[in-house]
Amino acid sequence: MSTTNPSPLWQPSAEGIARAQVTKFQAWAAERHGAPSDGGYAALHRWSVDELDTFWKAVTEWFDVRFSTPYARVLGDRAMPGAAWFPGGTLNYAEHALRAAETRADEPALLYVDETHEPVPVTWSDLRRQVGSLAAELRALGVRPGDRVSGYLPNIPEAVVALLATAAVGGVWTSCAPDFGARSVLDRFQQVEPVVLFAVDGYRYGGKEHDRRDTVAELRRELPTLNAVVHIPLLGTQAPEDALEWSALTSADVEPVFEQVPFGHPLWVLYSSGTTGLPKAIVQSQGGILVEHLKQLGLHCDLGPEDRFFWYTSTGWMMWNFLVSGLLTGTTIVLYDGSPGYPDTGAQWRIAERTGATLFGTSAAYVMACRKAEVHPSRDFDLGRVRCVATTGSPLPPDGFRWLHDEVREDLWIASVSGGTDVCSCFAGAVPTLPVYIGELQAAGLGTDLQSWDPRGKPLTDEVGELVVTNPMPSMPIRFWNDPDGSRYHDSYFDTYPGVWRHGDWITVTSRGSVVIHGRSDSTLNRQGVRMGSADIYEAVERLPEIRESLVIGVEQPDGGYWMPLFVHLAPGAVLDEDLLNRIKGTIREQLSPRHVPDEVIEVPGVPHTLTGKRIEVPVKRLLQGASMEKAVNLGSVDNVELLRFYEKLARERG
Repeated sequence: MSTTNPSPLWQPSAEGIARAQVTKFQAWAAERHGAPSDGGYAALHRWSVDELDTFWKAVTEWFDVRFSTPYARVLGDRAMPGAAWFPGGTLNYAEHALRAAETRADEPALLYVDETHEPVPVTWSDLRRQVGSLAAELRALGVRPGDRVSGYLPNIPEAVVALLATAAVGGVWTSCAPDFGARSVLDRFQQVEPVVLFAVDGYRYGGKEHDRRDTVAELRRELPTLNAVVHIPLLGTQAPEDALEWSALTSADVEPVFEQVPFGHPLWVLYSSGTTGLPKAIVQSQGGILVEHLKQLGLHCDLGPEDRFFWYTSTGWMMWNFLVSGLLTGTTIVLYDGSPGYPDTGAQWRIAERTGATLFGTSAAYVMACRKAEVHPSRDFDLGRVRCVATTGSPLPPDGFRWLHDEVREDLWIASVSGGTDVCSCFAGAVPTLPVYIGELQAAGLGTDLQSWDPRGKPLTDEVGELVVTNPMPSMPIRFWNDPDGSRYHDSYFDTYPGVWRHGDWITVTSRGSVVIHGRSDSTLNRQGVRMGSADIYEAVERLPEIRESLVIGVEQPDGGYWMPLFVHLAPGAVLDEDLLNRIKGTIREQLSPRHVPDEVIEVPGVPHTLTGKRIEVPVKRLLQGASMEKAVNLGSVDNVELLRFYEKLARERG
């Protein structure tokens, strides 16, 4: 990669730099905690990783984190995995998320938007009242600290209330979006054994209603630990027998009681994509998420009480949890439930306009779709309040940066960010006081010692390497569910470089301190920011009698596109005709997710494996991205090299 210094696409103004929370934090931390008073963000970042304990202590003080029991020290143990943050301290995430109700009771905490694109406000006082009512009902149902509470819900206010009420009682929240099929949901929820299920009767997407009552009935049958099911009639249907009505649980006027839990007490369970089996059930803590999200949203995204925060997401993606945490900074959050492109490709810009969004977050894929569809946001919508457009889900290509700059506003802060479900945060991305260069993330996050390493563990500058983090972050998983000896957690991140987090992304850290993301270094399928493992696809597709074996690959393309072919090795006598093609796509759409229907289904002579019988995914992906056979794979590890030649030839033919 070139080390030349191109001109930045955007520079913050002197006034903008002075006004940014991170500037004020640096001056305050210099006075109180010995942070560098000059040298800007680069000096602050260096201090934040060199003086990790002092930095995180400063974050808790700056944001007035309320410990009901004081902590003994910031880091009891620095080891990864197993870092112990703020031992002895107790607090509650939901209490912090609802603090703005004390001073801004009648202002909107939530703006809910469906496919009519008409915002409906929920005030801070009403949000707090509903959480108080539901938390009391959960306690009455026997929910105790550590019990799991699940949601099969779209991005609606009820989902936020249910999450906060669960956190208030010390329960552990977990959710899936209702476009997930029953098998995908059960692969997740059965691991954590929820005692309560919040479920909608269906959802609306693309102008159509999708009835999910049969799926909910299946979930009830297959989750024997459920003590209660709460019916949310989004489509207006009656509650099934023995289900509780949402309205009855949230109508009381009750002050919320916030269970004071240890800093490391579990807050929620998120799920990995399940590339090599069941999805990993990733447990993150109340305190770890609280302080990481205050840092990320308050300092990096520069959000505060005057802001409106809109990120297009679903409850099956970590960005939904991240969006809800906007409440921690007193920000009004925008919940959109619907298709990202309904009734037209400009839908998300219309929502940003109508809600007065100041930070609008979306996927890189949506930006590129708008460019392709010749959407003109600034011509067709009033986006005067939008200070920042942020993107994630996949790297934003250079043309995406240019399009946002040209079509939204020249003076637009473009924040391409990158993190992961695994930490429910960003490793690198938004910094309001730094310039934006085309194709680059602005910098690594505060408190995050982000580096690019070669296979021997040597740091690289201006060269592609593995994304690693060499120091603990508070939001790193406290554990995986059903991983009693911690071996699955260890093997997921710490197997390659002992004691150092390896994330599974190819990155370049430039000599300017900016970061370029090159896509996954493993075989996770990442469609519109929603990750799914190949194992899910194989399980569904290979139930069809005509399919002997399959191989699915997600390929990030240079123009920002994402090509997801499914290769099928057919059973003797089977033919890949229109009928089989439709059944393959229908199976994936109905059992897993409509987002993960392949772009192409291609018949192949066979699927290559390692000598131990594992399908070879990453080498095939590298071949399809143009790598030579020698660079893509160790041929000595392959059971049938000739099969790989087919994929090499296909890559050549496709150019």
